[in-house]
Amino acid sequence: MEEPIAQFSDEELMDNFPAMDDERIQLEAPEFEVEPLPLGFEDTTALGCSCLAKEEEGNSGKMKKTTIKDKVEAFHLRKSLNLLDKLHEEKDLFIQKTRGELRVCRQRMDLLNKQQESLASEISAEREANNMAAMGRLQAASRRLHAELENEKDLQSKITAMLKDSENAMWHIEIQKGQFEDVRKRNEEEAEARQSSLEVHAAQQLQKEKETLEKVERNRLLRAQKSLHVQKELGQKHQKLVEDAQKNHRIAVKFLKASLGRIREREQEEEMESRKHMKRRMDAVLALKNSITASRETLKKFQAWGQGRAELAKQKALVEKEMILAQGGDAFKHLIHQRRQQELEAQHRAFEEEQKLRKQEIVSRILKEEAEEGNRKKKQHPPCKARDGWTLRNKTWKYISDFCEGKPATPSSHLLESEMALHPKPTCLLKAISSESVQMDLGSISTEEEVLAEPDIPGLWSKEYKAHQVSKKDMEQKPLGGTKMDKDILARTMEQLRSGVVHKQVVSGREFKGRPFNSKPEVIHFKEFDIGKVYKKKITLINATYTINYCKLVGVEENLKDFIHIDFDPPGPMSAGMSCEVLVTFKPMINKDLEGNVSFLAQTGSFSVPLKCSTKKCSLSLDKELIEFGSYVVGETTSRTITLTNVGGLGTRFKFLPDSEFFEMEEPQPIMKISSLYTCEDKSLYEKIITSLSEQQLDINESSPVDIQSRKESEKDETEIIPAASVITMAPSEEQAEITLGEVTEGEIGPFSSVKIPIIFTPVIPGEVQTKFKVMFKNSQCPTLYFRATGIAVDVPVWVPRATVDLKICIYDRLYQDSIIVHTRSKAALRLKFEVCKELRGHIELLPETGYIQARSSYSVQLKFLPRHSLPEDAGKYFDKHSRVLEAPMTIWVADQIKPVEFTVQAVVTTSDLEISPLEINFGYCTIYEAIRTEISLSNLSLLPQEFGFVGLPKYVDIQPNDGFGTILPLETLQLDVIFQPIKAKEYRFELICKSEINRCFKVSCQAVGVHPPLELSHYQIKFSATALYDTTVSTLYVINSHLSMNKLTHSLPRIGSEEATPVGPTSFEFLLPPDSPITISPSVGTVLPGKKCVVQVAFQPVLPHEVILKEAIQILNKEKENKPFQKETVQRKETWKPSMPLVRVHNRDRPTRASTPHTPELHRQELRVSSPEYQAAQASLARSFQGKFDRIVVPCVVASGDIKDRKALEPLRFSPHNTLYLELWCPVVAPSIVVTSNKGSSVLNFGDIAVGHRSIKRITLQNTSPEDLALEFSVLSPNGPFVLINPSRKLCSGESQTLVLSFSPRESMLVQEILDIITKRGTLSLTLTGTGVASMITCSIEGNILNMGYVLAKESVSTTFKLQNESSLPIKFWMQLESLSRKRDETRQQLPKFLTSHEQRTEIVGTQNHNGQSVFSVAPVEGLMHPGKAQEFTVTFSPDHESLYFSDLLQVVLFEKTVSHQILLKGAAREHMMFVEGGDPLDVPVESLTVIPALDAEHREARSPSPEAEEIKPILVTLNYVQFDTDTPIPPATRELQVGCIRTTQPSPRKTVEFSLDGVTWLQHKGFSIEPSRASVERGQTKTISISWVPPADFDPDHPLMVSTLLQLRGDGKETYKVIFVAHVVAGI
Repeated sequence: MEEPIAQFSDEELMDNFPAMDDERIQLEAPEFEVEPLPLGFEDTTALGCSCLAKEEEGNSGKMKKTTIKDKVEAFHLRKSLNLLDKLHEEKDLFIQKTRGELRVCRQRMDLLNKQQESLASEISAEREANNMAAMGRLQAASRRLHAELENEKDLQSKITAMLKDSENAMWHIEIQKGQFEDVRKRNEEEAEARQSSLEVHAAQQLQKEKETLEKVERNRLLRAQKSLHVQKELGQKHQKLVEDAQKNHRIAVKFLKASLGRIREREQEEEMESRKHMKRRMDAVLALKNSITASRETLKKFQAWGQGRAELAKQKALVEKEMILAQGGDAFKHLIHQRRQQELEAQHRAFEEEQKLRKQEIVSRILKEEAEEGNRKKKQHPPCKARDGWTLRNKTWKYISDFCEGKPATPSSHLLESEMALHPKPTCLLKAISSESVQMDLGSISTEEEVLAEPDIPGLWSKEYKAHQVSKKDMEQKPLGGTKMDKDILARTMEQLRSGVVHKQVVSGREFKGRPFNSKPEVIHFKEFDIGKVYKKKITLINATYTINYCKLVGVEENLKDFIHIDFDPPGPMSAGMSCEVLVTFKPMINKDLEGNVSFLAQTGSFSVPLKCSTKKCSLSLDKELIEFGSYVVGETTSRTITLTNVGGLGTRFKFLPDSEFFEMEEPQPIMKISSLYTCEDKSLYEKIITSLSEQQLDINESSPVDIQSRKESEKDETEIIPAASVITMAPSEEQAEITLGEVTEGEIGPFSSVKIPIIFTPVIPGEVQTKFKVMFKNSQCPTLYFRATGIAVDVPVWVPRATVDLKICIYDRLYQDSIIVHTRSKAALRLKFEVCKELRGHIELLPETGYIQARSSYSVQLKFLPRHSLPEDAGKYFDKHSRVLEAPMTIWVADQIKPVEFTVQAVVTTSDLEISPLEINFGYCTIYEAIRTEISLSNLSLLPQEFGFVGLPKYVDIQPNDGFGTILPLETLQLDVIFQPIKAKEYRFELICKSEINRCFKVSCQAVGVHPPLELSHYQIKFSATALYDTTVSTLYVINSHLSMNKLTHSLPRIGSEEATPVGPTSFEFLLPPDSPITISPSVGTVLPGKKCVVQVAFQPVLPHEVILKEAIQILNKEKENKPFQKETVQRKETWKPSMPLVRVHNRDRPTRASTPHTPELHRQELRVSSPEYQAAQASLARSFQGKFDRIVVPCVVASGDIKDRKALEPLRFSPHNTLYLELWCPVVAPSIVVTSNKGSSVLNFGDIAVGHRSIKRITLQNTSPEDLALEFSVLSPNGPFVLINPSRKLCSGESQTLVLSFSPRESMLVQEILDIITKRGTLSLTLTGTGVASMITCSIEGNILNMGYVLAKESVSTTFKLQNESSLPIKFWMQLESLSRKRDETRQQLPKFLTSHEQRTEIVGTQNHNGQSVFSVAPVEGLMHPGKAQEFTVTFSPDHESLYFSDLLQVVLFEKTVSHQILLKGAAREHMMFVEGGDPLDVPVESLTVIPALDAEHREARSPSPEAEEIKPILVTLNYVQFDTDTPIPPATRELQVGCIRTTQPSPRKTVEFSLDGVTWLQHKGFSIEPSRASVERGQTKTISISWVPPADFDPDHPLMVSTLLQLRGDGKETYKVIFVAHVVAGI
């Protein structure tokens, strides 16, 4: 019992209170006085008071009296009072508990006193009865009760003292509470005052809130009035905008029909083109199919040819081998010599090809150098006069052939001069097509075309030029490509240069690829430059790589070096994102556009910045191409202006004139530009060369000085404008005279300026007028600009501005209105009559029908259009049913005017129907724990988008997406999901109502049956965490039976729809898993009692599909099989190598495919097993390359009433399909984070067959493939199992590998398998450890494990054999050990002899031993190895050195130096003479003393040589028990047997047999004995049985056993006499 606080003094209680003077609260603002204080309802009062102080200034003086110190003291006082109350309650409770304990203690003391009194009376009674035992027991009980009573008294005194202390403490607490009673009352009064002040403040606050609410309401009304006014203004603005839009749309309506017609024609053309394209594709596919078929046939032919060649080569090799062998030669040596010769020939051919390639490379380099030299010296040599001579191609290839053959090139000088004179320009072409941009076969260009050109190197073709003659000695010393040392030095130098310039940049495992530096600006563009001026621009290069980089200026292109200068100071190493500046200076010398690149070199590669230089140009444009004047009355004049704008930096002269006139500017343009690159002859030459090169498949992707495309465009521009000699004027027509140019038609336009030209329209004849104009310029580079002007001349005074009123798209049964404005030019008022065609009078109405229009004013008519569903039939020709377009003609009749004014009302009429499919939905049966989703399609048949929404949905129906609301586009079909989830079991019939924005309703009828199943699941959806392959994730749920009673008022009863409720009772369930699913549910079948729940575990173990693994394994097997024939065929191909290299290589590549075709997948499937190495390697490979997937599995759970134990063995449960529950499983699968890299990736570690007691060690390597370090945990292997993990690890870093060492040491013969789980936070890797403990299964040919050697003459030996058979699958090493030769034998000899102990203690296996110290028994072989299924023969030899009947030993078969497989007991007996007798009851001990008995010693026996009368007689006791039964059946006699034998010996003996005889046979017969035979002889090595039977004679007394004796004499190499004692008993049978 805990000791409470005994007493509280006044000083202790005051110490518990916080010090008032020492504690001070530091305040930051004086407003803190009115803020609330925590912990206490008084704080709320203080808060209310502070609020009143802020709002009412009159009470401020009173509230300020409450200082901070007073509040702190009041707070601590309240805290002290609360502490006293708490201590009072605790002390009161403790006193009550203590009094209760004291009361219980006194009750126990009373009980003990009563028990003592009763024991005292019993003790006195027993003392009188002199019962000392009972009295002692009662006295002990009395002492025990006395001790308990003393303990209770001590406890009572302690409790009394504790109670007294507690009461004293309680008194002190009450005294202290009395001292604080005044403080408590004062606090209560203050709380009541604060509460009243709070109520007053709340009333005032309520009044203020009401006033504020009224003010807010007034403001809201004002805002509403203001918003109405703003909306009205916005409506007027919107109306005005609509009118303006309709006016602007008036022109576009006119071309609607034409546009639709053009669109249809274009669609038809596209359809025709698509058909033609499809036909071409079909033809191409057919051609491809035929080509594939032909290729397959060709491959088959090549395959057959290759096989035939291989067979012929093989036969040829065999024939040669036979011939060599026939001649007596060495075939193997000849084959080696032939192979070496073939290899040398192949090396020689490869060397020749390499030499040819090097020659071609040298020639190409020479040509490249010559072209560069010619480019540098081009300007120094003027063209010569033209003469007849060779073509450029002939001379070039003659020079190349002479150079390759080593001849000096000596072209004639007159040829050179003629070529240079005739064709000075093709030199540029030869430079353009250099060895850098054209790579071709040097012998593939024909020399038929004649191309004249000058040599690139001056003097190359002259007679004075002499080629450098290389001496024959130098040619022999150095090969064409240089010596091998020169090649190595050149290769090392180039590698060092390359490695020093460009490096790969790899940061954080990512290699940088792309442009190393970004330029700002991206293009250096010098615009509008003037010759002679200097322009400068700065660009910024920004390092865009991942880390430090360098930048080096390489230079500019060759064509820019004379004009561009680059100032760049290399900044050294630049970090990522840093920049440097480059200054580009441009000094133009020619007026020509220039383009090129500024090249730089970075550490990660080269890059360039584009550079452009643009001359001044004219960029002219018109602001409009069509000038539309509109409708004007004949005689009026109007004008429009058109603006000509020049945004270029070069001015020019312009002239406006009609398109039908021609005009020549002052300076006629030449037929050909002087700045042309080459003449027409050069062009034809170039085209011929390009055609020849393209036929030979040349690569011309690199840049060249001549740009083909730009040259063609320049030539086209030159031939476009053909100037005329004079201006040809045409007589203007009437239409051209109506639209004319203004006064200003020509002039100068400066750079960056514009000019406005007036166009005048003066209608003469009513109708449409159109005129085309053009603008020509003096600058030939400026193209001619064209524009046209149109206008309409009318002579009717009344007209409608909108000839076509477009109502856009209209819906049936909806009213549409529009205003039609009618204008008049008349100076008098006119009467108008508006008329609608009779076909459309039921749909269109013009109001008013008649009206008057005032002079020079307008008149508005209201158009009402209400299309009805009969419009297509009523309108007739005015309505197109396909396009749904209505074009209705309207007529305005003007008084006193024959010609009416007509306009057209145009509209597209469409329906507003929404089509829902299907119109009826049957959800079927659905439980209240699930939802059924079905799809409906909502189609919009209208040409307008419509808003829709499903309204009035029941609470058990949901429509998604957007809760059934949305907008559907024209002619669109939406798929909506209708989700039904019943809330109780009943039949549901309801309608889904879809409303459109015009309040049209569309209904869908639905019906369903709600089902309340008798069972429910705790979870209907399980989301497994991301699980690695072959890992397991387990989740738990409950199957609950909540059906306890049939009272439908307390809860809903389980039922199907409106059927009867399910009775209360046990309910069974079964989860039906889909086939081949990675889900395991335990238990999948069970029964749940009412009000109970069953735990169900759902395990998710993803695995790879068997078919996928099998397919991958087949591919691996195919690859392994393909490699072997490929290697064999490669050797055969080398033997038959010929110059046709490409063909042989093709056949070599195709050979493995053909070799693998006979192996069909079916054969591989039969060969492969799950435990095969290929299958496991494929499984590991797929697991490492697995990318992850996600599966969603739905598992149905059927429910049935009843217990599964009540059903019969094979009788299924009667499940109701309507009560089915559904469990949804989300199963994400990821790649394993830890994989096995050793053992071909297999997670199965098979130790194989290991002998019991032995140990095998294997290693397995694991790799962490995840991006993070993983902590490893290992599952516990069986402590009594054979598997042990030797080196467990705690951590595996990312990307690293570790090797685990496991051992297997079986203790018994059995197949053992355990799972070692390697657990990480990302998953678990399971290693399957298997091994087979193989016991040493050895069978022995000896039955009973006892080998009896029989009788042997002393000092002779006998041998016998037996076999041990190895029945196990392992080789077994064995050792043969005799117990007499074991190490424990010495310890055993230190004990007492066995014959001195009792018979029960005699367990000695080793019997009598030889006196000479040698072992009696020996075995051979002693050790060896038995192979599986083999037998080993052993020979046992018995060699006694003295006579004894108890020779014995134990032979042990020890396997592997540990296990004793067999124990064979060896027995034998030795005699001095050749005869012996067996049988009878034992009369002596089976253990002999080691002391030599003189009587048994041969020397003493010979020395004594006793007389025949003193011959020793040996006793034999034969006991016969005659069993007598109470039945009348005949009783068999009692029988015993004795054996008399003769020992086979190799010693010479005068007697060959042993004779024996029994004395007193007749007398024995009178006693009831029968002995057969009584006399006989025994051959050597044989025994004779003496049968003894006994039947009690008539005078036999069963109470006294019969005892008789007789003599048995044996005669052989000696004579022995035995006294046979017969003892007969009669025994009662059971």
